[in-house]
Amino acid sequence: MSIVNTPLKYSGATNGATRRAMAIGQYVIAVVLTVVGMLRGLADAAAPVIAVVAIGILFLAWHTAGSWIPKRTDSLRLLRWWLIGLAALWVAAVAITAEYIWLAFLLWLLAGHLLPGRGALVFSVVVYAVSVVAPILHYGQTTYPNIFGPLIGGVFALGISRGYLELLRESEARQQLVNHLTRAQEETARLQDELALAQRHSGALAERTRISRDIHDTVAQGLSSIRLIAHAEQDRSHDAQHIKTLAHLESVATESLADVRRIIAALAPAELDDDGLASALQGMLDRLHATTGIHTELRTDATLPALTPDAEVALLRTAQSALGNIREHSAATMAVLTLIDATDAIRLDIIDDGVGFDPTGLEASSEQSSASSYGLRFMRARLRELGGGLDIESSPGQGTALSAYLPVNPGMDTRPVTQENT
Repeated sequence: MSIVNTPLKYSGATNGATRRAMAIGQYVIAVVLTVVGMLRGLADAAAPVIAVVAIGILFLAWHTAGSWIPKRTDSLRLLRWWLIGLAALWVAAVAITAEYIWLAFLLWLLAGHLLPGRGALVFSVVVYAVSVVAPILHYGQTTYPNIFGPLIGGVFALGISRGYLELLRESEARQQLVNHLTRAQEETARLQDELALAQRHSGALAERTRISRDIHDTVAQGLSSIRLIAHAEQDRSHDAQHIKTLAHLESVATESLADVRRIIAALAPAELDDDGLASALQGMLDRLHATTGIHTELRTDATLPALTPDAEVALLRTAQSALGNIREHSAATMAVLTLIDATDAIRLDIIDDGVGFDPTGLEASSEQSSASSYGLRFMRARLRELGGGLDIESSPGQGTALSAYLPVNPGMDTRPVTQENT
């Protein structure tokens, strides 16, 4: 578990540190470019000193105010309007002195972060056009550096910001994958615990059943025979002492037989009172409901025979994989699991009311198969190893019904355990 969690925490910390570093770098760029533009503008005799200083301070103040806007998806619209306001202040600054032109580099960086691809490109072209025209309006002429310098800077800044966004998206996708793997590992660990518990329950139930059957077939039958023989001998004997002894023997045998039957009755109901497989399935359904809100229900036949550990493992794994598909892909609102005693087979039906799918897609090649189809194939392969199988009924928009079945093992205790036995 720690091996999975470590890269997850490291990835999250790295993303946070990278974002903070980029934010700090952005503010440093803003301050440096504004101060440089302000100092160069003060050296320009044609530019009013108060206006140069005021517009520089106002630009920095507006840029700083952007840090108070939450960096969330629902705040993106507000952030874009903030960028437009910052661009308007920059145009005003350039109108006062052309020395503020290089603040365009900051605008290109922000455009790459906050605007979609086409919008960022249009915004960048407009900013570049203002950068080229400003020297002409202020000095009546321009130079090649004034034309190509902003062009190179704009392409470089926009490329950096867009590349940084792609790196962030890739990092977040990696982190989501690690989160998913962590949850899957935790779910697997929980299932293994439940499976071990179910196997212990199954072993205990099988042992209780064996002991109760052995007592019934040996001790109980012997006591019954003793009682019958003692009763029969009383009718044939004429010796009063002999009859008295036989009557006492019959009475002891009757009482002992009643005690043995009570012991058998105490052992037998455990199969219904402590059903390991049903408990494990109910636990998985409870977690599915808690994490997704999907309504779940477990139905079991009262006449289910005791299952071998291999059969319980196969059915439990099948249910786990099916519920995982329901959680990840179905968009269902209801899921029902039913354990059915089909006389010569045990059947596990899993039904949901989700979006469904086309089962014929399972016949596609492995290169074209999705993760969910692999899960279905693995379910079918596991069941086939035990002589069972998997039937699938589904169509787009009509939900899905899976039916996993296993034959009753000849060595399995197939006697129905009903409420009457308790």
